[in-house]
Order: sequence, then C-alpha cells, then structure tokens
Amino acid sequence: MGKPGKIEVRDYGFYYGDNMVLSGISLDIPGNAITAFIGPSGCGKSTLLRTFNRMNDLLPNTRMVGSIRIDGIDIYRDNVDVVELRRRIGMVFQRPNPFPKSIYENIAYGPKLHKKHSKRELDDIVEYSLKKAALWDEVKQKLDKSALDLSGGQQQRLCIARVLAVDSEIILMDEPASALDPISTQKIEDLIDQLKENYTIIIVTHNMQQAARVSQKTAFLLTEEIGTPAALIEYDDTNKIFTNPRDSRTEDYITGRFG
Repeated sequence: MGKPGKIEVRDYGFYYGDNMVLSGISLDIPGNAITAFIGPSGCGKSTLLRTFNRMNDLLPNTRMVGSIRIDGIDIYRDNVDVVELRRRIGMVFQRPNPFPKSIYENIAYGPKLHKKHSKRELDDIVEYSLKKAALWDEVKQKLDKSALDLSGGQQQRLCIARVLAVDSEIILMDEPASALDPISTQKIEDLIDQLKENYTIIIVTHNMQQAARVSQKTAFLLTEEIGTPAALIEYDDTNKIFTNPRDSRTEDYITGRFG
C-alpha cells in the first residue's frame, strides 16, 4: 500500500458552471514527501490543491469528474465525513490567518472542537504543536498574548502548528511563504523539510527556486490557450523536472521564457 498519505488522482477534471478549468489530470502523490505544484497564474494549481480536502465543495455551481483516492479510499464518495476529512488534511494559506485569540487558544481551538480534552492534555497538545512548528521557544512565555501581535513569519508557523494540533496527516500549502520576508521564508522552508518525515505535504508555489529547494516531486500545470482547461504537462522527480524535463513547455517555463 505504500506510506500513509498517498494520493491517487485519476482523470480528474473540474468545472465552474459549464466552464471546465482542469482536465484529465492523473498523478500519484507519495506519502511522507513534499510535492510542488508549479505553473503560471490561473493554471488551476490552487483549485487542484483545494480538491484534496474538498474545499471546492464550498463554492457554488462547481463539480468534478474523475476520482481522488487517499490511502485507497475515494474521498468523493457519498458517505465520506467531510469534517473528518478536513481534520486529516490541513490547509495553510498564502496569508497567515490566525484567529483573533491568544496564541494558546489558536492551537487549542481545533482539538477542543473535535473532542473533549483535559487542561493538561490541551497544554501538552499546544506545546507539542508549537515545538513541531519551530515556534515554541519564541512564544512559550507569552501564550496568553494575542496571536495578532506575532510577526508575519511567526503567524504563518502558528497556522502550521494549528494544523498539526488536530493530528492532520496531509498538509496543503498555498504559497505559504509568498507574503513573507526572506528570513521568515527560510524558516518556513526548513520547517516544511522537517515535517515531511511525518506528513505528506503539497505546496503550490510561483517560486521556482523554492520548488527546487523543498520538494521531491514537481507537477507542472499549464493552460495552453485562453478558454481551454489547464492540464498536467509533466510530473516527475523534482531534480529531473528542473535539470532534464521531458517536455519543451516545462523547460520554457522553468527557464523563464514564459509565465
């Protein structure tokens, strides 16, 4: 069966109304690894990312075709508990979005929502999650302070800790460092690299160097003509995509000839 967190996408397509925006996408995303989605703006990277925790379900007048299986289970079948699915598959957005609560409550909120914990258990979850997100040493003396007082980079690591606190297995990251300065970006990249030992991570990024630095697999998506759906042009080991791509369109994109 392979490592937990393995995702199988087969002939996946996505529609906004009658407009097909993604077409014929098939790929196997390995567990305990980092997979990057790259491609020009508007090529469906974030739409594909949001497919894995069914966040696209929240949009009106949308539908999908094909299948997506996680650890062998079709996540779009009728009896899937979507709340439980979204607990297992956490999401980190482009801009940090901490709750307007204390640092402690930001982390404890999710676990309290899903089951009853003692104060001691919550304390342990908060400490564990903040340590995993490489933030504990910076905030352990001010857990009762507002999360909104943290720097942008700290807020983003807090949002990652929030995902870890509910025992997520897969972490979706939509350009998690694009709003951050270079030092904060480095911390996020180091953190992502550490997390892959225990989590399956998919990252959308416009930053070619970041994709090359952090990921083991890379998928290149492209909309060839305006009005046509985006397709998966190439998917392979990251070093192969960046040093010896099979498709000339991939090479044109990563060398900056377009996009």
